[in-house]
Amino acid sequence: MSAEFPRAGFWRRFASLIYDTLVIIAFAMLTTVLYLLAVQGLISLDLLSIGDAEDVSAFIQNSLLLYGIRSVLLVIVSVSFFSYFWAKSGQTIGMRAWRLKVQTLDGHLISWHQGALRAITALLGLGNLLVLVDFKNKRALQDYIAKTEVITLTKEENKRIYRSLD
Repeated sequence: MSAEFPRAGFWRRFASLIYDTLVIIAFAMLTTVLYLLAVQGLISLDLLSIGDAEDVSAFIQNSLLLYGIRSVLLVIVSVSFFSYFWAKSGQTIGMRAWRLKVQTLDGHLISWHQGALRAITALLGLGNLLVLVDFKNKRALQDYIAKTEVITLTKEENKRIYRSLD
């Protein structure tokens, strides 16, 4: 497939990342609410004590362990989001809107492991900056590390992928 479709440039990747960031923010908010409810439940069961903190949120902020757990949960949710969509169809919501697809170098869907590696090594999107100087290959840092590529699909191919998910 990589011979059939060109590799994606920086600006298309960046636009896709903006879309996906909005989705990740929504997932982060939901994760945080559920985490706050779980901690509140532990406090209600007298398994945790809020001490002199104003509220549950302040309690979590003051506790290095609880704050660390929340941070790890947010990373897990973000990495899972990208890995799931990349392994299932090669496209996140933002990638679908901008007709991008991530795939292995031989044109197959990537694995969950590759997706997780790719998401982590993207460095919050900064890995895409490499595309600006990699004129020949148009691959980001995460593409090199995970042995993937991002291609730009035609409108027809993008619709075909979307319809095949039904």
